[in-house]
Amino acid sequence: MKRTVSLALFSMLLAGSAMAGSHSYTASNPKWKSECGSCHVAYPPQLLPASSWRAVMSGLDKHFGSDASLDPQTLAEVSAFLEKNAGRERGNSAKPVLRITKTNWFLREHDEVARAVWTSPRVKSPSNCTACHRGADSGDFSERGVRIPK
Repeated sequence: MKRTVSLALFSMLLAGSAMAGSHSYTASNPKWKSECGSCHVAYPPQLLPASSWRAVMSGLDKHFGSDASLDPQTLAEVSAFLEKNAGRERGNSAKPVLRITKTNWFLREHDEVARAVWTSPRVKSPSNCTACHRGADSGDFSERGVRIPK
């Protein structure tokens, strides 16, 4: 039994998957980090399923009010990385969720955060992960690193 658990954990680490319960994500790709991280935190691919990443990447010319278009080669590389490392599909929704902040997981994890925090000048919106998660830029979204701005 111990050997099976150890092998499973080791496999997860090698695959760059999320560490169960820790909210720490290790999958990385230089183009994903530089392209997505140039405007906002490069959201870990595990936070959305592949169908959502396909939808996000197919609409980069209208990416939440901005033109985030990429050259074809970069688009292909970043899309492949996101899909390969995507989270698992949940439910049978016909329409993919495009905003991580609208996923059931995000809403459940942040249900205790007061609305005033999201709209405060130092946070501005739920998508500004780095406002509260000090390690967000390196994939660490664990509660131990949370500091809610006053």
